[in-house]
Amino acid sequence: MFEVLMYDGGVYRSDELYEMIEDVGGTVIQRTRSSQMLTVTMSVPGEDRPMVEKLCKELGGQVREVPLAGTEIAVVGPTLGRHHMPHPICDIAEQLRQYGAISVVMGLARGRGKATSQISLEEMKVIEEYDVAIMMLGNFKPCIESKTHLFEKIETPVILVTGPMPEGIDDLCEAIIPGIGRKAERMRTVPERAKLVEVADTVMKVLGNKRKLLEEDPLFVHPAELKQLLEEYEPISMSLRPAPIVLHMDGLRVKIPYVENKDYLDNLEVYGRRLSEVARITPSKISDSSTIIRIMTESEVRDRDMQRTEG
Repeated sequence: MFEVLMYDGGVYRSDELYEMIEDVGGTVIQRTRSSQMLTVTMSVPGEDRPMVEKLCKELGGQVREVPLAGTEIAVVGPTLGRHHMPHPICDIAEQLRQYGAISVVMGLARGRGKATSQISLEEMKVIEEYDVAIMMLGNFKPCIESKTHLFEKIETPVILVTGPMPEGIDDLCEAIIPGIGRKAERMRTVPERAKLVEVADTVMKVLGNKRKLLEEDPLFVHPAELKQLLEEYEPISMSLRPAPIVLHMDGLRVKIPYVENKDYLDNLEVYGRRLSEVARITPSKISDSSTIIRIMTESEVRDRDMQRTEG
């Protein structure tokens, strides 16, 4: 069984770490370099973990578990205005990063107002590109209960974070976490830090349910394996964008334009199949400079093959 770890340390002798990960059959999920400091998220076999941890300590770094590695999470507020984008949103996003997730913060264009708040179809499609969406609404219970239209039609799992506990909307989202409302200062106290841990634990529980479904019907190829193949493609290997490939539970976000690279992506060979035969490849709704790859499950590939044969 593979375990996901994060290494925090210096760049010095980091090649030795990469070589060991490759030797034990592991995968580098994400690497981030800042000056002479390096952060590496890796997936390694459980039986080889002690050996990897020993090398990391010899290199002067620290190793910790990151249960949310390989996921991308959106933390959404009603707007980007200071009234709706308080410090807790950023604290939640940072807490998720500590658990290994890639997190982004976004606001709706017209989310303000109890009676006038809106979410567009394009905004919903953007949010649905992520593994989980955390929707943060404010401190007023009637306002929260009247804004369910902002998230009830979003297909990706939604976790609602609020000040008071709303009533009658439990079945419209995956989970509700009360006790985190709008405030003009960071979440520093012990109870507040405990709330941030509760958010991360809830995300792990929601994603755990999704993992169980994928275990029953596995993906045709693991996203980390596909990432290794894509890293050899020159537009990606030469990219200067941070994290040019971001793992999702059921695919990847590749930060290259879809139109310019469609032919290569469609025809990339994966276990004797073209990638377009085992995955849905679409341009990101965020911008034209990224591509979303959703890997099909084994049963979906079989069903598609049967339909082609019958056709």
